[in-house]
Amino acid sequence: EGGEVVVTGELSDILKSPRSITGRMLAAPLTHPFEGVRRPTRGDGLRRLRVVGAERYNLRGIDLELPLNTFTCVTGVSGSGKSTLIREVLFENLKATLARTRGRKGLVGCRGLEGWQVIDRALEVDQTPIGKTPRSCPATYIGVWDEVRRLFSKTPEARLRGYGAGRFSFNVTGGRCDYCQGQGVKKIAMNFLPDVRVRCDRCDGGRFNGETLEVKYGDKNIAEILAMSVDAAAEFFEAHPKLAHTMQLLQDVGLGYLTLGQQSPTLSGGEAQRIKLVAELSKARPRLERLHLTARHTLYVLDEPTIGLHMADVEKLIRVLHRLVDAGNTVIVIEHNLDIIAEADWVVDMGPEGGDGGGKIVAKGPPEQVMRRKRGSHTAKALAAFIGSRGSGGLVQDVAQ
Repeated sequence: EGGEVVVTGELSDILKSPRSITGRMLAAPLTHPFEGVRRPTRGDGLRRLRVVGAERYNLRGIDLELPLNTFTCVTGVSGSGKSTLIREVLFENLKATLARTRGRKGLVGCRGLEGWQVIDRALEVDQTPIGKTPRSCPATYIGVWDEVRRLFSKTPEARLRGYGAGRFSFNVTGGRCDYCQGQGVKKIAMNFLPDVRVRCDRCDGGRFNGETLEVKYGDKNIAEILAMSVDAAAEFFEAHPKLAHTMQLLQDVGLGYLTLGQQSPTLSGGEAQRIKLVAELSKARPRLERLHLTARHTLYVLDEPTIGLHMADVEKLIRVLHRLVDAGNTVIVIEHNLDIIAEADWVVDMGPEGGDGGGKIVAKGPPEQVMRRKRGSHTAKALAAFIGSRGSGGLVQDVAQ
């Protein structure tokens, strides 16, 4: 749905273009918080996770306290100790503690970890690829392909031929194209040059053999399902709640244009990251509520997830992070993007500078409290100017100047 030059010219031309999403975001910037109110972060009934005496690299024996079941943003200039504190100290120790592997080595980089007992799982969501081979695709990663194969195996034609769900897998022999082994492409080794991948000339990129493709669900064979966009699949599988729910999640994060069978190595880092978030959201099914089951409490860590994302994509990412928290989880984001910082329930600002001049917590609290910090916090100054410009509508004027 892209590939066009939507508008060119000066900023005023961009702002006036009805087709430009960039112009729309500049003309009507996001207001924070989206819902008009933040989650409570203080009170006797609120649970907290504490790191005691964090001391690693430039961290100077600091104590970190984070409210659980909230959206927390950790900020600070480059080299201030954000990643060291969150990823190397908090996340690694929490993951080891939950796996019950800390007994032999103990905690690394801190003296204590408190309040972790209410957390069931710790997960880091980054922009690394969801798969390294052409056989991997969004449909397999988010877990909908098993359901699709099951639907095909129940068609009259498949039952007449004795085809089970395995017949419609491109990872095992039987139904897949044996020439390309279900990848849809062939790799050609080139001397002194990188390998080249070309479309398989036996299955024409369809991944399956001719007998398998003769079986249809509705009016589509299995290869045509893989070639569907998420938007088309949402309509096609509207009568199947599980599939429709997952397709809706993919649409909500702005990935409706992807095809179900798009090869994972061709996905951008931002696309891969949002697919991972959808995979997590799809686990928080309404079925849990109907069966009166308690969802697992997961602590998610994201390190600068807005890298490479457009302003409109950042908005979608924020809404996904809120949904994770609303499902009973905790989200911790290391970030410089002011839209993310202004939307968080709790901000921890590291600094005041980088390297030897950092390693301290210089401000903490809701964004409105952090922005009132008069000294020692670069984030406070930037956040105050940012929120002030959004409130007065002066952002576009500042950009134009």
